[in-house]
Amino acid sequence: MPRRILQGIVTSDAMDKTVTVKVERRVMHPIYKKFIVRSKKYLAHDEQNRSKVGDNVRIRECRPISKRKCWEILGDDAAA
Repeated sequence: MPRRILQGIVTSDAMDKTVTVKVERRVMHPIYKKFIVRSKKYLAHDEQNRSKVGDNVRIRECRPISKRKCWEILGDDAAA
């Protein structure tokens, strides 16, 4: 089964080797048929602490690293 890949913005880098990534998606309202924006925050593993607040990053699903952290940052070297 392929790993999911999401794109979002780093909102916090205060933790060691962990960043908070806000992912936004557009969904259609079932009654009004208008597109609305829904967002969710994910904890992602950042081994080298490279990501800073405001960066656009791609995250990939991985094995559970801690209780809430099961995503990792896709860097240039991790894309392969």
